[in-house]
Amino acid sequence: MPGATDPRATLPPGTPIARTPPPTVTAPLPPVPTSPQAVAPIAPTVRPGEGRNMQDFRSERREVQQGGRTVITEPGRVIVRDPSGQSFIRHNEVDRFRYGARDVRTEQVRGESRTIVVRPDGTQIITITDRDGQLLRRIRRDDRGREIIIIDNSYRGPRGPAGFYVDLPPPVLRIPRDRYIVDAEGAPPELIYDTLMAPPVDRIERRYSLDEIRYSPAVRQRMPSIDLDTINFDTGSWEITPDQASKLQVIADGLNRAIERNPREVFLIEGHTDAVGSDVDNLSLSDRRAEAAATLLTQQFGVPAENLTSQGYGEQYLKIQTDGAERQNRRVTIRRITPLLNGGSASLPPPPPGARPR
Repeated sequence: MPGATDPRATLPPGTPIARTPPPTVTAPLPPVPTSPQAVAPIAPTVRPGEGRNMQDFRSERREVQQGGRTVITEPGRVIVRDPSGQSFIRHNEVDRFRYGARDVRTEQVRGESRTIVVRPDGTQIITITDRDGQLLRRIRRDDRGREIIIIDNSYRGPRGPAGFYVDLPPPVLRIPRDRYIVDAEGAPPELIYDTLMAPPVDRIERRYSLDEIRYSPAVRQRMPSIDLDTINFDTGSWEITPDQASKLQVIADGLNRAIERNPREVFLIEGHTDAVGSDVDNLSLSDRRAEAAATLLTQQFGVPAENLTSQGYGEQYLKIQTDGAERQNRRVTIRRITPLLNGGSASLPPPPPGARPR
């Protein structure tokens, strides 16, 4: 992309870098296709994609041209390829909230669409979108009517000519790389929690919308991350087997501890693939891996679904630079994005493992 800065300038060696420039997301994002069952609760024992494989989704894809872009729809997903050749993927996160729900209903209020998911304990998760399907607010309302706004995209912040893509210089790191990107395997619980709660590594100039965070790597790179290398995905699969699922306990404990401390915390779960296969398959696969991890954290470990958001990036950010099959590239990454949503500023690096956070 002309004018884009080179993130290699300040990021430490080994940081996953996009192999090609990110997509310039300018036009309104197309809505995710909905199914007739989109407003029905889903049994808590069912997981996304259960009984499906990539071949099934590939055969059900439909491709059209819209405004110079290629739009590919498949069950539960829409994939957009910009004229530059870059692609990105969207899915409806309300689908994840429906697992184990008591009731789901949708209302139209003054041009806004409100999807209300009612849980067995009476808690409501309210997702408000505009006419284009863009998220405005995500709210949790308890059985007494008390509300917590978890995500507020309703403000009209600055948006440059690049739309949802924000071209920032790479962050200047003042912490060691192993504190900036933490490998979950072997990491003590306190280090996991400290990383989940770590402040931005560089200044946050303003509030960013969720889509700006999703599609702007230099924005996301302001926050430290954890590679969930304890989960090993088979090639072409997004299934998390029971023996792999148990390895998420430490991550789940850290997330629940963070959310108990601040119910407005939001964590982004990113899915990645290796470079084997087509770009479209890898985008779909990575997005389903991220959603599967988010669903598992909720279903098995009680992490509130509304405090998690997920996004797939396909093969864009390889941890090991190879075009071949590589287990370390088939991974899930998690990072806290609350300061990005709220416009928080950088502060001191996180305390060493074992130190009680301030």
